[in-house]
Amino acid sequence: MDLTALIRADLVSMQPYQPIRPIEVLAVQLGCAPEAIVKLDANENPYGPSPRAQAALADLPYVHIYPDPESRLLRAALSGFTGVSAGQLLAGSGADELIDLTMRLFLQPGDAILDCPPTFGMYAFDAAIAGAKVIRVPRRPDWSVDVAAVEESVRRYRPKLLFVTSPNNPDGGWLPDADLERLLDLPLVVVLDEAYVEFAGLERSRIGWVAGRDNFIVLRSFSKWAGLAGLRVGYGAFPAALMPHLWKIKQPYTVSVAASTAAIASLEDRAYLEQTVDRIVEEREQLRRKLGTIPYLRPYPSQANFVLCQVEGRGAGQLKAALEQEGVLVRHFDKPRLDDCIRISVGKPEQTDALVSLLRRL
Repeated sequence: MDLTALIRADLVSMQPYQPIRPIEVLAVQLGCAPEAIVKLDANENPYGPSPRAQAALADLPYVHIYPDPESRLLRAALSGFTGVSAGQLLAGSGADELIDLTMRLFLQPGDAILDCPPTFGMYAFDAAIAGAKVIRVPRRPDWSVDVAAVEESVRRYRPKLLFVTSPNNPDGGWLPDADLERLLDLPLVVVLDEAYVEFAGLERSRIGWVAGRDNFIVLRSFSKWAGLAGLRVGYGAFPAALMPHLWKIKQPYTVSVAASTAAIASLEDRAYLEQTVDRIVEEREQLRRKLGTIPYLRPYPSQANFVLCQVEGRGAGQLKAALEQEGVLVRHFDKPRLDDCIRISVGKPEQTDALVSLLRRL
């Protein structure tokens, strides 16, 4: 029996998402210890969780009991942190789960979303799983959203959802308030992904706008600023009218006891995490300055915890591979407008020095 004949035809031909290889797998491939690898390819926090989060994880009392399906304690803590009513907050297994839930809530096969590449690949990936069309409105040469082109595409294709990231991944650019206001005036739901907003200044977040808008969703993550990427915990603020329907379709136990406990402890240790964010922002500027001294690199400004560089006079993919052979990992995207670029996560100062020294030698 040919089982593939029973699978949805669009999924058979669909390209898989390309995740980062785990560090322990890379260590085996490179023949070195994991701690010897300079890992700057996934925008992770090099300082890890806060001390309070680590202590809470070491003292988990109820791992044998299913977690609260509504994450009440976490949502209450998030409400105090964001100023958004707990009734409009939803926690998930990373922001990725909430992207998927939003797609499931709105999309039927044949519906459309609007995407602004280059950007986070999960939007187009989840839309494909839902059988939806992806209308792509490329960003301008300076990586900003082409708002006029978005407006025209909305009139022409009538998509249900628009996904935008601020700061954007992979360039680290900011979406101005005036542009966001224009997007929110369009007849569709705008999903703003703020996975990196802490590195741009938490006071600039637009999560507080959700209460006054019926077509606005803001997503956030604990993966970057709080160093909890391995635990998978994120959250979103949604219009009140959507919440009953989101609860219907959300699987009940996706936020583990460990993830919830660590996230709550992180919010109780904000002073430590804010100092860590300050260190990363300071190192980001040092990294960008030093990358600017490499003759074949052109780094772009960033408000996130990474720096995108255009590679000139040599192949970006070859440069990424050469760095990897020396145990230094950066990200290369084999995609339009990014095939000549590498993205470098901000690490510790000694990791920056190791990277720059190797770049000069290469």
